[in-house]
Amino acid sequence: MGSASQNIGRGKSVTSSAFDISSLHGFYASGGTVAGVIEAVFARITKVDDPGIFLHLSDKRHLLQQAAALGPFDPAAKPLWGIPFAVKDNIDVAGMPTTAACPDFTYMPGADATVVRLLKEAGALVIGKTNLDQFATGLVGVRTPYPAPRNAMDPDLVPGGSSSGSAVATAQGIVSFALGTDTAGSGRVPAGLNNIVGLKPSLGAISTTGVIPACRTLDCVSIFALTVEDAWRVFEVAARHDATDAYSKTIPADGFGQTLPVLTIGVPAGADRLFFGDAVMEAAYDTALQMLTKLGHRLVEVPFGDFYEVANLLYEGAWVAERYAAVKDFFDAKEASFHPVTRKIYSGAKQLSAADAFKGLYALQALTQKVAPLIASVDLFCVPTAPTHYRRADIEAEPIRENSRLGTYTNFVNLLDMCGIAVPTGLRSDGRPASVTLLAPSGKDGLIAALARDLHRASGLTLGATGWHQPRWEERRAADEPRMIDIVVVGAHLSGMPLNVQLRDLDGRLARHARTSACYRLYALAGQVPAKPGLIRVGAEAGGQIDVEVWQLAPAAFGQFVAAVPPPLCIGTIALSDGTSAKGFLVEATAIADATDITHYGGWRSYVAATT
Repeated sequence: MGSASQNIGRGKSVTSSAFDISSLHGFYASGGTVAGVIEAVFARITKVDDPGIFLHLSDKRHLLQQAAALGPFDPAAKPLWGIPFAVKDNIDVAGMPTTAACPDFTYMPGADATVVRLLKEAGALVIGKTNLDQFATGLVGVRTPYPAPRNAMDPDLVPGGSSSGSAVATAQGIVSFALGTDTAGSGRVPAGLNNIVGLKPSLGAISTTGVIPACRTLDCVSIFALTVEDAWRVFEVAARHDATDAYSKTIPADGFGQTLPVLTIGVPAGADRLFFGDAVMEAAYDTALQMLTKLGHRLVEVPFGDFYEVANLLYEGAWVAERYAAVKDFFDAKEASFHPVTRKIYSGAKQLSAADAFKGLYALQALTQKVAPLIASVDLFCVPTAPTHYRRADIEAEPIRENSRLGTYTNFVNLLDMCGIAVPTGLRSDGRPASVTLLAPSGKDGLIAALARDLHRASGLTLGATGWHQPRWEERRAADEPRMIDIVVVGAHLSGMPLNVQLRDLDGRLARHARTSACYRLYALAGQVPAKPGLIRVGAEAGGQIDVEVWQLAPAAFGQFVAAVPPPLCIGTIALSDGTSAKGFLVEATAIADATDITHYGGWRSYVAATT
């Protein structure tokens, strides 16, 4: 198959075009039709000839009706206009059965899951429901009563689970992206095994209303895509607070800008790196770390023993019982309906007591406290997505042990409320896919996605199993844009704050979260409506680091914005902790006479949260 630019350049044919979002939107902009894309989707399903990918397909006539209802091509109003996607079959799609890969459990939902509704409203089209490890319990992708999907890169390997069908559909270029779920790594392991991107967002960022729970307190809806940019586009649409989901949180889809020149990246200390004898995977991980170093970042070895202890908790006590609780009535009534391995896991949970659950919760709290300083000591972590690859024959011989090993670097993540993204980094020396996962605390989704984008680009890999080249539209767009000017915002202009709209109205974009150097003090100014802080430089010995955001404006917009800054605020040069500097908000010295020193809060957002 040719590259995206080649295919779009040939005119309106979509038969062999790349299905990343930018290429499809280029196809539509050049006069291509959604009907042509739908025909290409079904042609690809036939060509791939893998009966294990989809459990249910949308009716083609219904898809054409949905396409007609989209109206004229308008990616500004509908950012996913005409984009085909697939949905893991534990997520509701109105008019299509939900089975969780258990035929006796089947029901027909009357409404879309919240995330599906949002994506449809943005113009995306559901192609079908995909296969999975039954009830999303497993990391192998073969615990299903249906034919198991075939790994898109190597049919001898397991496809990875539980979101196996969604990962394979994306890797084969049948759809542009797909939804999975992730409790123990099900949005990351299949991505790593199929040479695609797997974005596992912060807990609560994407609503789980309409999703069959595995572990309700840990479940995430995840996104599989061919590129990081595409995964982020979908996340921007899907990350919405949902009052119908008791676990929903407001996690802004921001921070996906330029990475800091030097990030401090934690990696497992040498003795803590587990590959279970797979020297080829170990070498591939070393290569990925070298890529990060070449990108200018600093690697720090971190002891990982306590992270592994957290991971071990996931299949003990509290969280096994939570899986059983999610389908208790059905399991008790129809235990024989379950896959043998899944049945064994859930049966064990019936022997657990409330005391066992609390024991697990106490252990997690103690371990969370122990690892907190390690997490705070770095900007993010880089770990192997999986320690090794397993063949189908390996899983047949050791179905539980090998499954657990696949979760070595994934099982602890949701328990510690971290976000993660799996990204391809190359091919191993044996030709199989290599992947790492970037991890960070909740809310840092943009940070890890931006670095994942840099890694994916540096790899030069083609997309999934398609042979399509990575798109270059981002560079073309950047070349056409005027030079952007950084501006550091401190208070009411921060994301989500009352005056942030002034930046957005000028087409400002958030470049990154940052901290000042340790030579500033922050004050809550008196008599300001809305409330505002004042930042003033005092010297290294008398100051502290303050959380800020760096936004970017076009030169004309920057001039317009700065001209409107009212006294006692002013614009000056602010030194940042990474050694860079930029223009930003300061305050006149006379204004702090009757102001409250709030430097110890570390930033305006923390002060507001603590005092309202």
